[in-house]
Amino acid sequence: MKKLVLRLFMVMCMMTISSTIVNAQTAKPGVQKTERQRMTREQLAQAQARHICTELALDEEKSAKFCNEYCNYMKELWAIGPRTTKKQRAEMTEAQAEAQTKIDFERSQKILDLRQKYYKRYSTFLTQLQIQRVYKIEKEMRNRLAAKKRMKGRKVRK
Repeated sequence: MKKLVLRLFMVMCMMTISSTIVNAQTAKPGVQKTERQRMTREQLAQAQARHICTELALDEEKSAKFCNEYCNYMKELWAIGPRTTKKQRAEMTEAQAEAQTKIDFERSQKILDLRQKYYKRYSTFLTQLQIQRVYKIEKEMRNRLAAKKRMKGRKVRK
């Protein structure tokens, strides 16, 4: 009797262990992985435009115009190119630093021209107060994304 109980107990333990291992290795049907995918730039621009539209409480027509214009603005802004990183600046000679400063001035001027261009476009369907609010919301979003990026960098370094 003891041998039977012992064998039965061993069989139950082995079944429990094997089912746990199998369960951990295979995904259950109908359950999706919760792995987060990164948004594309275009998706991010559209999400930002929708957020700004909800903050400004724009109607459907103005919202559609703004989303289209904002996405075009972001595409043109990305085409200008990124700034140089702090690491790149730290490793420069005097002549390279001078050349980079001139490039930075040109980039800043292109951004200013682009902002003026889209200010004129926004002025056709938004009020001046709404445009100011757009710039404020956009800056807040940029700061929030930069803070997330900094926090992500801290987690990776640890």
